[in-house]
Amino acid sequence: MDRRHFLSITVGGIAVASSAYGFPVGARLGTPRPDAGYFSKMSNFDGDHPGDILLESDERALLAEVVAHLRRVQAKIGHGNFHLLGFDDMLRFGRNYSDVKPFTTREIEFMERIFYRKATRYGFYGEKLLTRLTDNVYKRDTIKIPHTGQYITKGRSLRTCRKVQRAVGDDLILTSGVRGIVKQMYLFLDKALASDGNLARASRSLAPPGYSFHAIGDFDVGQRGLGRLNFTGTFATTKVYRRLIDLGYIAIRYPPDNPFGVRFEPWHIKIV
Repeated sequence: MDRRHFLSITVGGIAVASSAYGFPVGARLGTPRPDAGYFSKMSNFDGDHPGDILLESDERALLAEVVAHLRRVQAKIGHGNFHLLGFDDMLRFGRNYSDVKPFTTREIEFMERIFYRKATRYGFYGEKLLTRLTDNVYKRDTIKIPHTGQYITKGRSLRTCRKVQRAVGDDLILTSGVRGIVKQMYLFLDKALASDGNLARASRSLAPPGYSFHAIGDFDVGQRGLGRLNFTGTFATTKVYRRLIDLGYIAIRYPPDNPFGVRFEPWHIKIV
């Protein structure tokens, strides 16, 4: 494992050609060249691999503090509102509620480093869509889907969601819609915490904050009654997934042969 001291790495620094799989580090979307070793890693996405970037023990303690703090914000503001919460509003929210508490300088700086660090260092080769930590997803540009707690971006995303629901029927459910930077930060860091501080392992399942297409229109669907298995390969065996593929007009963001360093996500509907 590469246990380089994460906090000492300069934000925005240029990564050298350290990929074990021949990827041009920092290359534009579509240029990586995956090989058998890459696909072996993706098939074991939740394992540790040589070259993975891990946090040191003291940094893992800080990671746990940040995740716990974000969890308090989510519990206080509500899951639905948390989807759209911006970074500046999150900081104000912490200052205004004694049971949430203000974010410390160390916590803020840690989240800044996570956000501004090039995700190619983790082996994630997707495009960065939100480039400033303070970028917002505005509620006026979304619509809340009843009985789901989720928001969908107005326009093409909403039209596609409704079209899919009509075509597939009641067995299809919306499992995840719009996610702002704070929500994606929480999901990524929570996965990193569950991965013992392995940021590369986390990035194979969840896009780092700023890189998620959920911020600009993508959404996730599932099979009613399947629960958390909707976010596993099991979903690809369901009649909902087979129906989506049979329809022919649905694109999956991360198919099995995607070159972006992301596991196969059969539930992730590509919009943009």
